[in-house]
Amino acid sequence: MGVNITSIKTSSNGAWQGDNPLDYAFPLLIVQTTLILVVSRFLAFLLKPLRQPKVIAEIVGGILLGPSALGKNKHYLHRIFPSWSTPILESVASIGLLFFLFLVGLELDLSSIRRSGRKAFGIAAAGISLPFVCGIGVAIVLRKTVDGADKVGFGQFLVFMGVALSITAFPVLARILAELKLLTTELGETAMAAAAFNDVAAWILLALAVALAGDGDGGGHKSPLISIWVLLSGAAFVTFMLVVIAPAMKWVARRCSPQNDVVDEAYICLTLAGVLVSGFMTDLIGIHSIFGAFVFGLTIPKGGQFADRLIERIEDFVTGLLLPLYFASSGLKTDVAKIRGGKAWGLLALVISTACAGKILGTFVVALMFMIPVRESLTLGVLMNTKGLVELIVLNIGKEKKVLNDEMFAILVLMALFTTFITTPTVMAIYKPARGNSAHTHRKLRLTTSTQDTTDELRVLACVHGPGNVPSLINLIESTRSTKKSLVKLFVVHLVELTERSSSIVMVQRVRRNGFPFFNRIRRGEWHDRMAGAFQAYSQLGRVRVRPTTAISALSTMHEDICHVAEDKRVTLIILPFHKMWKGEGDEMEENVGHGWRGVNQRVLKNAPCSVAVFVDRGLGNGAQTPVPTTTTAAQRVCVIFFGGPDDREALALGGRMAEHPAIKVTIIRFVEKEGKESRDMMLRLSSTNKYSEHNYSFSTAKMNREKERELDENTVAEFRSKWDGIVEYSDKVTSNIVEAVLTIGRSRDYELIVIGKGRFPSTMVAGLAGRQAEHAELGPIGDILTSSGSGIVSSVLVIQQHDLAHAEEAPVSNIVTHANNTTNHLGHDQPSSSVREITKDFV
Repeated sequence: MGVNITSIKTSSNGAWQGDNPLDYAFPLLIVQTTLILVVSRFLAFLLKPLRQPKVIAEIVGGILLGPSALGKNKHYLHRIFPSWSTPILESVASIGLLFFLFLVGLELDLSSIRRSGRKAFGIAAAGISLPFVCGIGVAIVLRKTVDGADKVGFGQFLVFMGVALSITAFPVLARILAELKLLTTELGETAMAAAAFNDVAAWILLALAVALAGDGDGGGHKSPLISIWVLLSGAAFVTFMLVVIAPAMKWVARRCSPQNDVVDEAYICLTLAGVLVSGFMTDLIGIHSIFGAFVFGLTIPKGGQFADRLIERIEDFVTGLLLPLYFASSGLKTDVAKIRGGKAWGLLALVISTACAGKILGTFVVALMFMIPVRESLTLGVLMNTKGLVELIVLNIGKEKKVLNDEMFAILVLMALFTTFITTPTVMAIYKPARGNSAHTHRKLRLTTSTQDTTDELRVLACVHGPGNVPSLINLIESTRSTKKSLVKLFVVHLVELTERSSSIVMVQRVRRNGFPFFNRIRRGEWHDRMAGAFQAYSQLGRVRVRPTTAISALSTMHEDICHVAEDKRVTLIILPFHKMWKGEGDEMEENVGHGWRGVNQRVLKNAPCSVAVFVDRGLGNGAQTPVPTTTTAAQRVCVIFFGGPDDREALALGGRMAEHPAIKVTIIRFVEKEGKESRDMMLRLSSTNKYSEHNYSFSTAKMNREKERELDENTVAEFRSKWDGIVEYSDKVTSNIVEAVLTIGRSRDYELIVIGKGRFPSTMVAGLAGRQAEHAELGPIGDILTSSGSGIVSSVLVIQQHDLAHAEEAPVSNIVTHANNTTNHLGHDQPSSSVREITKDFV
């Protein structure tokens, strides 16, 4: 080392006094951290379309910043990453690693591993043993081939190589499964359980490897008694933690529960100190400090509020800032230039092929023995081949203990990168979950309500973001439970956003198959009590069956999960919560879940295999969680606004179901044009581009006969009136100002719920609103009026889009033209002079 590290100062006196900040420890650490974060985030952005885990970007970023690429410039390397700064950078990174491994232990539920059964255990055992044996074979080849490899003790070298090839990265695998939408499938559950077994075994093997390694240099001449003492001390430490510390942490978790008004900051601080002390103890024993942090994480009770608060306090800072430093430091120590010549690259190919073959083949054979289909068995093998965090820890410790030289370290880092990189594309290529055949699905309410079989089952898929959606959603579903002979099967999907935070994976630990995470009896708290209690109580009502499930996905692909469940369960109607929720008087907004969830709704509306309703909640039912139909209390008042068109007819069909409910009072308000009004044609010019889509309404581009549509509207209304005469209030409304008339209905306090159609093929009156500046264009003109800010609406609103393949294609309005009347009664096409093709809709 060219610099005496004892002479390094922490901070400089500033450039004005002639100091270069890069010669001082702390300013240099800031520069290094910033550079690593910028490069790794940029690479993560580039790799995102390939669905690669973030760890890939962080390792590659370190390699690019290190001697393999930019580090070839010696001036840059000595200035930004001088050798004297390495211990400082790695010490800070190790703190992040210590707390991250505590989080991994906190997320790993040993009881769920025990429950996962023989299948997961068998797959994990095969996935470890065969690669471990293969690793020993590779180790023998490397010792004879790589210069200097035979200077290390034979035993520890074999163990390190075996562990390096047999590991499965539990956190990285969870992220990949979530990205591929396999997390809550049977395949995903098996992979996660096997990876959890693998994780525990890997830590035991790692402790063994470290105990055998000693200081590396003299490892071969070290007394075997030392290794035995290290292992016995490690076993005693684990026993002490599980027997003494685990009950103590259960007591702490109970003290910090919502039932006790105890300020838990002291307990949080003591727990964080416990992580450091545990790390110190295992380091004192002779096992790496991260092992102590991991074991301490296992002692924390899972699923309670205390664990959640710990994750909340630690996770963002550790995983967002400190952990990338550890991965990048691994890359900085990797010099690809050390792999020279055909022999070295041949060794790299040998290591990669052996690692992949051992892991995939071992898992594949055992999975077949457990009667898992061939394609799924192969997919399991590829998934279990995922490397990542623990792999890098093993390699870094091996390099630190001088068991691995620079060439072997570079080979094994590239092996870990390659095996993790190919996991996602390989799984996507070989495993495509079969989509159910939904040819017999009743895709819209009009078909269901028109059947003569009154025992026909209405299947509804309702989505929830959190507890706030539940009371009003239950009231809405209850209103559709029409007659005693009619069944309602309710599929409730809890939408969980998959973020870069690893704690989003914790949700999986609480998900039982086809069940809510908050139905897990381990978790107790206000959230659990409100949501589980509400749905459990509601499912006791006659003729309603509730089937909860969970979708964990990135917002950009959440709609795929919703549409797949809708198709798989053959539902008739999807109910989506609006991204804004009001409670209180007027426009007092309580919650806005964000623009990302609005995008989810828009994509579901576009791709849904059935009718869709967007529910704008303003406190429907006044928060009653389990409404029971009764005629002794005031009826819930529902208004269906009808202008005409397929979507409005779907809204009318839902109104018909509600009219059968004894506690629902339905009113139909039909808007009609003034008699004698001069008829004029209206042309909506629809653009084939999306430049108008944000603030302009979109309408169907399908051709439709206007006369036939009017006839359908008249027949539907006439049939509805004859069926519900004397039960449903009906009125025709003539107005010259539709906007004001609709706002008056919404502000009147006469109705708790207003049901409207989206109006993708609008009536002449609705088409006249197409030129308005849209705030929520996805709801159509009338829906937008009833949800606009500052409108003073007090009623909840349900906007319905009928499923019809003929109307699937939509385009935003670019402008409106009115002209003299002609005989065109259908959608036509013209050839505008502009280069952009546009479509016109004619309204008579």
